[in-house]
Amino acid sequence: MAETPTDNIKLLTARTLKWNTIDKVLSQVLYAVTGIILANVVSKEEFGLVGSILIFQAFASLFVDSGFSFAIIQKKNPTDTDFSTVFYFNFAMSVAIYAVLWMAAPLIAEVFGSEKLIPLSRVMFLTFIINATAVVQTNRLTKMMTVKMVAVSNTIGLVVSGIVGVWLALAGYGAWAIVWQSITLATVKSAILWATSQWMPSFVFSFTSLRSIFKVGAGVLTTSFLNTVSLNIYNYIIGAYYSLTSLGIYTQADKWSKMGIASLSQIFTSSFLPLLSKFQDDKEQFLKTVAKTNRCVGYIMFPCFGVLITSSETIFHLLFGTKWDEAIPLFQLLLIRGIFVVITALYNNLIISIAKSKAMVYSELVKDLLLIVAIVLTIGESMTVLVLGQVACGAVFFAASLIITSRSMKCSAWLLVRDFLPYLAITTAAIIIPIMAAGYISNNLLLLAAQLVSGFGVYFLVCFVLGSKIQKDIFSYAFGRFLNRKS
Repeated sequence: MAETPTDNIKLLTARTLKWNTIDKVLSQVLYAVTGIILANVVSKEEFGLVGSILIFQAFASLFVDSGFSFAIIQKKNPTDTDFSTVFYFNFAMSVAIYAVLWMAAPLIAEVFGSEKLIPLSRVMFLTFIINATAVVQTNRLTKMMTVKMVAVSNTIGLVVSGIVGVWLALAGYGAWAIVWQSITLATVKSAILWATSQWMPSFVFSFTSLRSIFKVGAGVLTTSFLNTVSLNIYNYIIGAYYSLTSLGIYTQADKWSKMGIASLSQIFTSSFLPLLSKFQDDKEQFLKTVAKTNRCVGYIMFPCFGVLITSSETIFHLLFGTKWDEAIPLFQLLLIRGIFVVITALYNNLIISIAKSKAMVYSELVKDLLLIVAIVLTIGESMTVLVLGQVACGAVFFAASLIITSRSMKCSAWLLVRDFLPYLAITTAAIIIPIMAAGYISNNLLLLAAQLVSGFGVYFLVCFVLGSKIQKDIFSYAFGRFLNRKS
């Protein structure tokens, strides 16, 4: 039987989800291996130095991308002129912003009280120029829903950069090991994408094209700016008002929590935004796709976060001994906040897919106002209380984002939340055994194995007994296609 257009879309979505998942899982495994070695070798203060640089790099990278890349993904039929225009604009922005930050390096060093930051930052900031050269290649492949080479470039880049970073750390280069690891990663990824993407920018720059995607792009840029403020303001506050050692502790908790949070957000964005944009003019089919997307997100997200939160102490002790014990409660709280982050990021995707970028701006403004309130109420307290403020802010913002998204889509808020609840309930039941296991097993390696097997095992079993359609679809695609290849 010939494949229908719907079957083809399902297959493309499944392949995209598969390769995005492979990419993020392999990336995080490789990133974790390197991170474990660096965390055991590099001092807390050195991590604090790099953490302070990353604050400014986050904003620089944001303006380099300019939001136009997401606008290209949202646009139904982007042309080669669109891709080329965005490429040249992004590259020009990267060079201009690097020049500004190069001159601002002494001021950055003064804010955080360390002259070491001047050369470190000037080298580290080169990464967003390198990354800017491959932004369009990545988003073009994402739009085409053929992301295999994105996964390959990330994996090879992490292997090579990991070797460089570990070698330099063991040789005593401290913060420079992390800086050169970042430079190597950006260079290798960009080189592979240029060599394999089968796309080169045309010698054309169109202001008409730039204006055509500005409406969505400007909204995404503004939203991303506000989001970047919220994600990095705590790094600034801790580094400027507490100490670089405290920032190093927070950076570790934040980095390891973001490995899960950012990975899931990126998987879902890359996999579902192109799909949702295809149905932006068909409300009935769009809502059906939203419902299935929500079930898929809930099915994957809740058990991952639930088991990770319950086994976090075991993981830290197994990997780092007691060196980073102060980061454990912060890590757990940031993971709880991460649940709200992933869901609200999904809601932003829904808004982008129907080109309601103003609603995204309002949503981010609400979040930043809530964050300011949380900071005012908790600054000067312990870092645990400071992070608790983030969790409370995330919960309130989730409620506000739910209302804003439902109104933008002209549907009920219940429609956007109901498909998550069964998987939240199942996860709550599944983590009981992993929690209890900590009181009976003293060996960290055995305890972690028991927590992972029991947590995920109970979750899959309950989903099977209850007849979860999403679990059936995922298993059917994964194992069905494998068996078809074998036969």
